[in-house]
Amino acid sequence: MTDTAKTTAKKTVDTAKDTAKSTVDTAKDTVKQTVDTAKDTVKTTVSATRAQLEQTLDAIDDKFDVKKRSTEAAKRAQTSYEANPVPWIVGATAAAVVVVGLVAWAIFSDD
Repeated sequence: MTDTAKTTAKKTVDTAKDTAKSTVDTAKDTVKQTVDTAKDTVKTTVSATRAQLEQTLDAIDDKFDVKKRSTEAAKRAQTSYEANPVPWIVGATAAAVVVVGLVAWAIFSDD
């Protein structure tokens, strides 16, 4: 092989090495960007999931808060009574009649 051929071959090899190095560097940058994007996506998804879980747990806690539910039921009953007391009076009277009837039955029955 002549010196010119050797020089040309060396230049070709050096160019190929430079091209390969450049390609590898570009691939590394692309992979790094892809990984960073994936990390950001995962962080965003985790944050959204945590927020949704927090809302769900708050809703469950609110739904099963007995004190709050009983207070709300009492307020609804009071509002209903204030709006129209007649059904409440009739209901209370019927309940009293039932209780008196049961007591009388228990006292005067033959058992």
